[in-house]
Amino acid sequence: MGKITYEEVSKHNHAKDCWVILYGKVYDLTGFLPEHPGGSGVIVKQAGKDATKLFDTIHPKGTIENSLSPEHCKGDFDSSTLPVEYKKAEEEEERKRKERLAMLPPMSKCLNLGDLELVASKVLSPEAWAYYSSAADDLETYHENRAVFRRIWLRPRILRNVRYVDPSTKILGIPSALPFYITATALGRMGHPDGELNLTRAAAKTGLIQMIPTLSSVSFDEIIDARNQEGGPAQFFQLYVSTDRNVVANMLRRAEETNVKAIFVTVDAPQLGRREQDMRMHFVDEGSNVQGGHVEKRDEGAARAITSFIDPSFDWDDVLWMKRQTRLPILLKGVQTWEDAVQAYEMGLAGVVLSNHGGRQLDFARSGVEVLEEVMRELRKRGSFPNPAFQVMVDGGFRRGTDILKALAMGATAVGIGRPFLYAYSAYGVDGVIHAINLLRDELEMNMRLIGARSIEELVPSMVDLSALHNHTGAVFPKQDQSVLDFMEKSRL
Repeated sequence: MGKITYEEVSKHNHAKDCWVILYGKVYDLTGFLPEHPGGSGVIVKQAGKDATKLFDTIHPKGTIENSLSPEHCKGDFDSSTLPVEYKKAEEEEERKRKERLAMLPPMSKCLNLGDLELVASKVLSPEAWAYYSSAADDLETYHENRAVFRRIWLRPRILRNVRYVDPSTKILGIPSALPFYITATALGRMGHPDGELNLTRAAAKTGLIQMIPTLSSVSFDEIIDARNQEGGPAQFFQLYVSTDRNVVANMLRRAEETNVKAIFVTVDAPQLGRREQDMRMHFVDEGSNVQGGHVEKRDEGAARAITSFIDPSFDWDDVLWMKRQTRLPILLKGVQTWEDAVQAYEMGLAGVVLSNHGGRQLDFARSGVEVLEEVMRELRKRGSFPNPAFQVMVDGGFRRGTDILKALAMGATAVGIGRPFLYAYSAYGVDGVIHAINLLRDELEMNMRLIGARSIEELVPSMVDLSALHNHTGAVFPKQDQSVLDFMEKSRL
């Protein structure tokens, strides 16, 4: 049997006769449509076309082998029969990609995480930038996550011997070179072909803990293998809870088998928030969708396309069920009030992450840092803090070493950082993530000296002034330095 031409494939372009090209092979997916975990619509939209690029950007390796039986494959595709306009479009897209990469300034010119974000905004595809940077509704919470730090001021202590400072700590009893971890973010391969593996490798080289996301575009096994190959530190796993509890139980067992150290259950997303910048891109794929589930409204952005399997009925009783399914510590990620933090403590959970999902869910939700103050107050009132058996972490908006120091002085065990590392590797790969981590390390060590703390333990509440913390007034942000973009513009000329 000879190779199949594009003309032949293009005839099979609807739901009742659906062929697609993937990785140089032609698949008849007509009978598979009802079984597809992401729904039939996304496949039908690619019917009669080459879907390799879209598929490869999002899905982990092995997805085809795990999902399709050999009879679905019709044969090899004859790439020489691609229409001229199709090839021209690919060539033009590749030309633009190379042009964007040629504009990259030397990484050394990026002096802070804001610089890395500016560079990423110019090198990412419009779809990837929309997904990574988008937030809920009018972005009030997104901006508040940064504004809150401008309402917290420092009270440095002087005349302390700060020749040597040690920013290392332990998170859930696990050594970490720095008091922050790489928190879970989805669809990493939209920014770089190696996706989340950039984070795994950078974590290994810098002694940080990585939280593996449910919606990684690199498979769970690939991330675990990379950790083992690199000799990296322990990892956490972020869990979105599926309506299929058997899937959840299997994922918990798999985490145990691979030496994951804790489960962080996302609890702030029973329904997806409206991320309008992302929705306008009309994203049409379902991502790795490791838990399955029917996906609807496929024209409303990447975020909506990958999360419909999440169970909106998940409640406190289900948390207790999960606790019985695993020996691993369970923490709730997305706690936003002291009442829920106290309830998590009383249920015997290992901790909470105070988070509003990076401003991507409920607009006008308060920042995790503001919630931290009341959680510390209420836990201390009950004699429940400090307590190594219950740890309080926080994420959202951390961009500077002083941001991290403020949260630690307020009582946080550690801080989660996500978007900045996506931006870093989108521009510079694994070296960009290492550079971002080292920038934060340098800022932390310098500011520990300036505030008078030789270790993380010496960062105490008396070092921060919280008198303006709860004043929700509009914030005017200083303009980001544009020198990095100026360099990119000059390189275009």
